[in-house]
Amino acid sequence: MTDQTELNRLFWHSRRGMLELDVLLVPFVKEVYPQLDAEDQARYRKLLACEDQDLFGWFMERSEPEDADLLRMVRMILDRVQPK
Repeated sequence: MTDQTELNRLFWHSRRGMLELDVLLVPFVKEVYPQLDAEDQARYRKLLACEDQDLFGWFMERSEPEDADLLRMVRMILDRVQPK
């Protein structure tokens, strides 16, 4: 289980100041992140280290990350808001 201090830190790192990213990342970190396994939590933290412009392109599906871990996390976040 992730402690509250870590969740608070991730919440603030998930707020990017770009509405399109905030509406995806903030609910994800609040609602999904605590239930992820350690590997996916690490992938999410890795995703947060990426540049906003890269994240924007990935989440708007204009491009995909080359890194498989990042691609998995982008798809997980998008699948949550785009039910198939």
